[in-house]
Amino acid sequence: MNQHYADIRKIDPAKSRPDGTPLDPDRVEIGPTQLAFEEWAAAGLTPPNLAAMRQYRLTRLTQQINQRGLAGVLLFDPLNIRYATDTTNMQIWNTHNPFRACLVMANGYMILWDYKNAPFLADFNPLVRETRSGASMYYFARGDTTKQAAETFGAEVASVLREHCGGEKRLAVDKILVHGLRALEAEGLTIEEGEEVMEHTRAIKGPDEILAMRCAMHACEASVKAMHEAAAPGLSEDEIWSVLHAENIKRGGEWIETRLLSTGPRTNPWFQECGPRILQNNEILAFDTDLIGPYGICADISRTWWIGDGAPRPDMIGDYRMSVEHIQTNMALLQPGTPFTDLTQKGHHLPPEYQRLKYGCKFHGVGLCDEWPLIAYPDQFVEGAFDYEVQPGMVFCVEVLTSRDGGDFSIKLEDQVLVTEAGPENLTTYPWDPTLLGN
Repeated sequence: MNQHYADIRKIDPAKSRPDGTPLDPDRVEIGPTQLAFEEWAAAGLTPPNLAAMRQYRLTRLTQQINQRGLAGVLLFDPLNIRYATDTTNMQIWNTHNPFRACLVMANGYMILWDYKNAPFLADFNPLVRETRSGASMYYFARGDTTKQAAETFGAEVASVLREHCGGEKRLAVDKILVHGLRALEAEGLTIEEGEEVMEHTRAIKGPDEILAMRCAMHACEASVKAMHEAAAPGLSEDEIWSVLHAENIKRGGEWIETRLLSTGPRTNPWFQECGPRILQNNEILAFDTDLIGPYGICADISRTWWIGDGAPRPDMIGDYRMSVEHIQTNMALLQPGTPFTDLTQKGHHLPPEYQRLKYGCKFHGVGLCDEWPLIAYPDQFVEGAFDYEVQPGMVFCVEVLTSRDGGDFSIKLEDQVLVTEAGPENLTTYPWDPTLLGN
């Protein structure tokens, strides 16, 4: 077993940052910048205690493992690894080159397989009990020896499970390549669905995760404000969108998952990616942040703005007002104990002329990214897919896309909402566009 520096170091509280991490300018661990901390302090926000947040996540995960009678869960998805370990390593690259793995066992013992030349990246987190290498089973790295690499890794996992889990052979795995799956099964392990374990684990946020999300939302909205101030006729969509990226990084944010900003007629149909089109005077600009901010927390909000010195058309104002009503009416459904089916069937529904181009979901969970559950509209509802209830600690995004078939604009709005014991609390404070409201 590797001994981590984190096991023996002593942190002087007087030499720590507001989130409890060491005040060390040369540290390996990433996190918010001084700008973010200053803005949060000015806004009266309390940063999370990261040690407490990490312990909450590991405790919750081991509870879920034990409830299912599993030996453990083996993780390859970078965001699931982030949840379990709170470590990062080339996150986007790792999504298509899976060189990392994390095994969390029923007794809470956690092993991280990381890049062989970077075994130190988890040293700050003592909950990661061992760091190893050798989880790469993809063709780019292993070529025609991929099968043998997978067999070696599979034997190692089986050996660890025998040491820590007795005779239990049921192992949940989230995302694994074919050779890896076959190697684990050849070791006599019964592979269960790890995505279900992780999505349900991540769905209920602990106190410090909620603090982290409040901070991430504030950083996101500060970045959105900078983009709003920069947006002007004569700039390309890409130039405008780049401001959000830069401002997010300035605050210790990490990446943006999509390119969903468009202008004028390119807003209809929705999902055209941000491009070189030049914003004209008196046009609509719409975007969806899909932003991974400080602490790896997703801030997923959407806004539509009027850019110009004239007035929007009456149909634009009407559609915008209806979109706001859709968000506000449906947000009120987020009460503890509400069946997910009620979220689908009740609330505000768009008129027929908006149905074909409406958004792909009515609500969705959010945490480290867009997460379980996906709450469909009635015509897209699948019986038995989401037979659960709203619980305190869940966070939902409430969405609307108001878009007419053959139209020359769309309205895209989205708020991020925490479910408390008393009901929904909107974490989103960025204002609606007063011009599009007709004010």
